[in-house]
Amino acid sequence: METNRQKKIAGLLQKDLAELLQHAAREGMKGVIVSVTKVDVTADLSQAKIYISVFPQLKRDIILQGIRENTHSIRHELANRTRNQLRRMPALNFYIDDSLDYIEAIDKALQGDEANPIKTPEILDKRKK
Repeated sequence: METNRQKKIAGLLQKDLAELLQHAAREGMKGVIVSVTKVDVTADLSQAKIYISVFPQLKRDIILQGIRENTHSIRHELANRTRNQLRRMPALNFYIDDSLDYIEAIDKALQGDEANPIKTPEILDKRKK
């Protein structure tokens, strides 16, 4: 169960991180859109899981690697922006949000673009017991 404090901090981090990453993407790489889709903060407020979405998808691994390499400076910049709201900045852990890929796969399957699992059940993963 997420507390109100966790929700407020997650919202604050999401807003400020989105601004930071979008500004960095505009400066460094033209035509790349980086968005922060979700932020989860642990109950003790020491860790933050940040899920990002990158467009175009071909560059997402490169962008994620760059963000992870610069986590220290990103955390420092966030601490400066939120110094009046937060005493301590949580450790930042970045992940790719692949929910858009999942939605796209479902959409293709529904439109008939992908193989039909009802007609060819061997394409499904085998159920583990």
